[in-house]
Amino acid sequence: MKKIASFTVNHDVLKKGMYISRIDGDIVTYDVRMKLPNGGDYLENAAMHTFEHLFATYARNTKYADNIIYVGPMGCRTGFYLLVRDAISHKDAISLLKETFDFVSKFQGEIPGTKKEECGNYLEHNLEGAKEIAKDMACVLENWTEEKMVYEK
Repeated sequence: MKKIASFTVNHDVLKKGMYISRIDGDIVTYDVRMKLPNGGDYLENAAMHTFEHLFATYARNTKYADNIIYVGPMGCRTGFYLLVRDAISHKDAISLLKETFDFVSKFQGEIPGTKKEECGNYLEHNLEGAKEIAKDMACVLENWTEEKMVYEK
């Protein structure tokens, strides 16, 4: 079988950051890498789950809402994928992530979508852990530019 694009990225040199994973027509897939691959430190499930709820809710309530296709974690627990229509520029996607991380890091109150009837694993959440993920990534992306969105070889 043909090797999929994400398996052709050299994970030995991949750093934390935001990368253009692929472009399919008008759909851009961003690789939001939050942990070093194979580094032994991975996103904790409950924190990642809460981060997903907050990330997806926030992104779908911005001016870009109609262009957000998908927000979800990577199975390897080193980051998230963000799929958007190309109506959002790369520069705006970086800004959206910075705003999202700020929102999550300061979030207080009831986590959206965590009632039993709304979530398939409603008991597994960690708001403080999600906030830590957001704070860490805010530092990583503080001076991120479009030029840095290309994978190293």
